[in-house]
This record gives sequence, C-alpha cells and structure tokens, in this order.
Amino acid sequence: MDTTDFEPDVETPSTLHTGTPVGPDSKKLAGLRANKSNVKALAGALVALGFVAAGVVIGPRLIGSPPSPAAARPLPSVAVSVPLQRDISSRLQFLGQFSAVDRVELRAQVGGTLTQISFKDGDIVHKGDLLFVIDPTPYEIRLHQATAQLAAARARLELANRESTRADSLSRTGVGSVQNADQRSAERRAAQAAVDEAEALIRDAQFDLDHTRIAAPFTGRIGSHLVSVGNLVAGSRAGTSPTTLLATLVSFETIYLDFDMSEAEYMIFARERQKQTGPLASKVKVSLSDEQDFTRQGTLDFVDNSLDRSSGTIHARATVSNGDLLLTPGGFARVRLEVAPPAPVLLVPDASVLPDQSTHVVLTVDSNNVVAPKQVELGDLRDGLRVIRSGLTPTDKIIIDGIPAVAPGAKVSPHDGSIRFASQRSEK
Repeated sequence: MDTTDFEPDVETPSTLHTGTPVGPDSKKLAGLRANKSNVKALAGALVALGFVAAGVVIGPRLIGSPPSPAAARPLPSVAVSVPLQRDISSRLQFLGQFSAVDRVELRAQVGGTLTQISFKDGDIVHKGDLLFVIDPTPYEIRLHQATAQLAAARARLELANRESTRADSLSRTGVGSVQNADQRSAERRAAQAAVDEAEALIRDAQFDLDHTRIAAPFTGRIGSHLVSVGNLVAGSRAGTSPTTLLATLVSFETIYLDFDMSEAEYMIFARERQKQTGPLASKVKVSLSDEQDFTRQGTLDFVDNSLDRSSGTIHARATVSNGDLLLTPGGFARVRLEVAPPAPVLLVPDASVLPDQSTHVVLTVDSNNVVAPKQVELGDLRDGLRVIRSGLTPTDKIIIDGIPAVAPGAKVSPHDGSIRFASQRSEK
C-alpha cells in the first residue's frame, strides 16, 4: 500500500462531527465541564470507601455481643503479726569517746642541757622510773655553795652564843653593862637567822638538783620524746615562764568513757534512777568500733550538774577497766546505760517503723482488712527489733512484709507472719 497518498480526515477548528462551528471559547468551556465531572466522580468514590471502612469497624459491634467488663485487680498480699512481747530492761545507748584517767605533760622544772633519755617511745613505764636527766653540774655547785654558807653561819652562831653568855654573866655581877649584854644577845639571834637562811638555801639547791632527774609520776604509757639529748631545755618551778615539753604520759589500767545525753534522754535516766537504790543505775556496757556485742563492763561515775545551752546535752562519764590494753584515749565506742529492771515491752521489726515527718508510724490492719497507720514512740534497737514505748497494743496486727505495695486506707489481703530476733533468724 502506498502511504504517501493517504490523507486522514482532520477536523478543522471551526467544525465538529456534527458539523457545528466551534470557536476557541467554546472549546475551553467544554474542557471545564469535563474536569468538573471528574471531581464529582472522585468525591463519590471516596465517600463510598469511607462507608465501607466504617462498616468494617462498626460492623462487629453492631453484629457481635457487647464487650466484657475489665477483670478486677487482686488485693495486695501482706504478712501481718501481733507485736512480740518480752521482758526487757530499759536502757539508753550513746556514742562515747575514751579519755585517760591520768594524763601529764612532762616538763622540766629546772633548765639545762638534756643528758639522758631512759625509755623507748611508747613504753609502759612504772611509777618512779627514771625518764630524763638534765646536766646536774650547775646545781651541784650551787648546793656546795649553800653548804659552805651554812657552815660559816653556824660558826658565827656558836661565837655569838658564847659572847652573849659571857655578857649576860658580866651584867649580872655588875662588871659588864646591860647594853653590852643586849648587843651580844642581838648578835646571837642574827647568827641564828643566818643559819636558818643557809639551811633554806641548801634545801633550795637540793630541790633543783633532785629535779634534774625526771621520773614517772604514775604507771602508764609514755609517748615519744620531744627533745633529744644535747638540747638545752627551759624550766620553771612555778610555771610562770615558758618551759620545754619533754613527753606525755597517760594511765591505762582504767580509762574514762565520755558521752553526752540529750535533755529527753537525761529525763528518762533521772526519773528511772530515782526509783533505783542498787547499782543498776550505774551499770554500763561497752562495745568497741570493731565489736558487735557489748561484752565490756563499766560504771557510770559522773553526770555533770548542768545542761550545755548551746547543744542541749549534759555530759556524763563512765569508768572502764582496760586490762587488755585495747582501749586507747581518743578512741570511740558505743555505750549502753541500763536505767530500769526488766519489764514487759512490745517489739516490732525495725523495717516496719516508717518515718512521718518528725514522728514515726507503724502500719496495722483492722478487722475489715484496711490499712490503718498508728503513731508510736520508739525505744532502742534490740537484736534487729525496735522497742515500742507507746502507741501499740498487744493485739494490733502489724504489717511486717509487703509494706511498699500498700497505702493507708487501702484494703489488703493479709496472711499470718512471725516476728523473730535477728539471732533467731540467722539460726534458721
């Protein structure tokens, strides 16, 4: 086929298939009508799809059964128990610090050159043991001078006595004058005073000479020497001028344990002590920082006469035996003071006691299984259990386990538990 001669029928802009003449404006109007029809068709399709989706979502609710209600949450399970009741003595516990019963700073009373140290640092020395020696030569010379003065004074006294006796004899016979007798008597008294003065100088020189040797005033443990041999030390018998510190010495056979009571603790102690006539109110037990048990015994021997206004405490002191030499001045220890004989008390686990601002509460469960807090007054800790002084009754049901899952006023599901001392729990 020859395509070169083929000419398709093409409509001119001025005619349609119907043969009706159409201009450019008519052609635009036809295009707008066609677009509007397409938009309406698209909107109808979207509406139809929406109804279908709604039918998919709503349909099951319309056709199926109504939804079941949500299952109720189970009540919190807690362990409860009545307080443990035991006969326990009332006591107070404090933190104390040890101090020496006797403590002395060894200082020279006379000056001079240090010539000898007769101990090793940290030794236990006994009363009278020689510790330091200061060069005694100057004091020996002074003693010899005083001794010579005494000899001269005694010689003058002897001469004065003879002359006074002779003058008195002449005066009585009338040969000598009364004035001469009085003069010889005065010279005799002056000679006696010179002898007394010389004897005092000898004692003074002997005192200085004796204190060139410094001995231990009591049995104790000595510290390190602070002055070496060959140093010049300063001394003062009256302590009015600076002196040289040589070493310190502390006693160790018994030791003080100092502690402070608050005003409330002091009132408990004072009221209970008024009821006691025996040694109970003065009995203390001590536990060192590396000890768990209170195995050491002591005696309360001092309570101050006034409260410290700045701290609101009163100072107290106990005396403790230090036979094993483990107690050291400056160390810390816990001290328990027994203030009353054994009496029935209530005990609960320490974890069951909750702080509530400035007070403490214990959560209990009433007859309707509803949590009810009770405010309590606390005592000391006894083998993991807290003493309750007031606020609970022996029949109260205490929550001892499951506390974090409950709140006051909430209903719970209680089951029986048991309260034991920590030592009993560890044996299981």
